[in-house]
Amino acid sequence: MSPRGVATPDVRERLFAAAERVLEKGGPGALTSRAVTTEAGCAKGLLHTHFAGLDEFVAELCLDRFARTATKAEALSGLVGHGSVAGNVEAVALALLDSGGPAVAALAMTRPAAALRIREALEAGAPGFAAIQEAIAEYLLAERELSRVARTVDPAATALALVGTAHHLLLTSWPGAPEPRAQMTRLVGALVGG
Repeated sequence: MSPRGVATPDVRERLFAAAERVLEKGGPGALTSRAVTTEAGCAKGLLHTHFAGLDEFVAELCLDRFARTATKAEALSGLVGHGSVAGNVEAVALALLDSGGPAVAALAMTRPAAALRIREALEAGAPGFAAIQEAIAEYLLAERELSRVARTVDPAATALALVGTAHHLLLTSWPGAPEPRAQMTRLVGALVGG
């Protein structure tokens, strides 16, 4: 445990990672500010020092994870012509499901104030599913121009199908549900080719 009055490095990420572990172990009902700080091994009030409350914390966690995946999707443009197209797309599609994705999505759905903050941030331009979808579509279009993707592949429709499926899997997953990653891998193979 960090002693009182001593700066905790990488506070946001430390708390976010702790929250993901709490969610994975106990689901949305287990997430409290005390559970997060205990899991993070830091002072009980640290979460409230950096966030205006648990709803803001949950919203920031979701937005942070969206931004990470959007950054990964944007990096696809640097992979055009390199590696496996399906492998490159699959890495981004699976990133949507990583970091406790289903549990974090379920948590956001159980907290209306957090869901509202997330929607407002996305409407204001925070990266989310739309940015990820656009990056995948642009990547597939560039790969199609290089003939690494069949001409019959519609990049925009494929990107929508991948992101829409990830959204569906996030919102319909619960502890003990079938592993969504295998479903996403099969979908990438079916849409883009193996």
